[in-house]
Amino acid sequence: MEKHGDYQRAYALFLSDYQEYSKTHHVDEIRRLQFTRLHESGQIYLDYTGGGLYAQSQLDEHMALLRNNVFGNPHSNNPTSLLMTTLVESARAAVLNYFKASPEEYVVIFTANATGALKLVGESYPFAEGGHLAISTDNHNSVNGLREFAQSGGASVDYIPLTVPELRLDPEQLKQILYRENSDQSKLFAFPAQSNYSGVQHPLTLIEEAQSQGWDVLLDSAAFVPTNRLDLSKWHPDFVTISFYKMFGYPTGVGALIARRSALSKLRRPWFAGGTIRLASISTRGHYFIDGEAAFEDGTVNYLSLPAVEIGLRHIEAMGLDAIHTRVKCLTEWLLRQLVNKHHSNGMPIVRIHGPLSSQMRGGTITMSFFDAEGIPITGQLVEKMASDDKISLRSGCFCNPGAGETTFLLPHTIMKQFFDRAEDLKFPEFVRALYEEQGVDISGIRTSVGMASNFADVYQFMLFVGKFADKKVSEFLDTLSSSLVCPNGLTGSEHERHNGLE
Repeated sequence: MEKHGDYQRAYALFLSDYQEYSKTHHVDEIRRLQFTRLHESGQIYLDYTGGGLYAQSQLDEHMALLRNNVFGNPHSNNPTSLLMTTLVESARAAVLNYFKASPEEYVVIFTANATGALKLVGESYPFAEGGHLAISTDNHNSVNGLREFAQSGGASVDYIPLTVPELRLDPEQLKQILYRENSDQSKLFAFPAQSNYSGVQHPLTLIEEAQSQGWDVLLDSAAFVPTNRLDLSKWHPDFVTISFYKMFGYPTGVGALIARRSALSKLRRPWFAGGTIRLASISTRGHYFIDGEAAFEDGTVNYLSLPAVEIGLRHIEAMGLDAIHTRVKCLTEWLLRQLVNKHHSNGMPIVRIHGPLSSQMRGGTITMSFFDAEGIPITGQLVEKMASDDKISLRSGCFCNPGAGETTFLLPHTIMKQFFDRAEDLKFPEFVRALYEEQGVDISGIRTSVGMASNFADVYQFMLFVGKFADKKVSEFLDTLSSSLVCPNGLTGSEHERHNGLE
């Protein structure tokens, strides 16, 4: 920590400005006891949108459960299978309870991740000619992929554009799409509760508004639920997709589709698998699906990991989601203020924020671009490499959200089509470099995100890192970096081609 006295003064001023943060000091004690590896390794973790961190107690409880019991595949009635079935159903009930979802209204379908949940909806939704898919331009690629199912079924696809510079849904365009003349065919509206690119939180009131116009609503909640309460007794989306590792770090490989029973009945699975059917025949080539969530859980669920989901949910409740939310809000607002006020001595800004500059209707994700003292963009790959050298974990790229990136960098359709019409198969670093060389735009942003175990020291250290760029030119950083790093500002080599800017 640079100059302990400077840090103490900054922290005291922070507490004075954000007095509600003091009510969350119990989280600092949990971090000290449960996340000791952060301090011991000297890591500064600012990639919570990429993945959450797990507490030591989560591992201990789960490992003890596995050590002290014998568990079998739940698709049976033998003792070890029945024991596992009990824990699987307990985890299912815990998810419903955590999100305040009535079991009469909702079911929980376990998947590999939020992407798996989205694919379940996309491949089974009754897209047809005359039907519609409306998607926010601000979406993860796993949501964008729904358009392939819609187009294959003959449905039309509309993207709802974003405003600049706030990157919020354009209200006029939104109404034009949602309030178009109703058809007899099914209509699906998909949007994120929180952007994984800008941190923007899109209003949950859109759920009921869209449903009133005959739309089924898919809410991508992967970036929202780690630090915000999604109350399904208040909001009633038809489909909700989540990844548990984004909420509490462990286990990976488990997500969920939380679906309304009424909406689930509309889905038509394009195939069947073990575990999804009551009966299948080879001679008659017939099959009967099991009722409810089991019809959508292909094969055997990741049953040994599912008890860890319930353990993780209890961990969040023990920390207090309200306390986590408060801390994230305070740290994000402080960081935004500091970044906006950070300039080179000639008055040029060091960073440009992509999205809202306040904490109003936004989460703990901040995406930015860095600029040198002459206003030349510093590629995100270079910034990420320098941050890594300081043991700061952040992320560079487009974050699997091309719509938000194209909007914030004002990339018109004509330019994007020009690249997609090229014969060669462009990788992301090549695309970044070509755009920089041909258009003078660097689209590889830097994303920081705070979460469950974040504290003031994390964001303070990041601001010290940002200060290293003050009054410097891009060329002054090049000698400190590996010659194998590929970036648009003159670095050469091919090793970094593996970096694709995706999550």
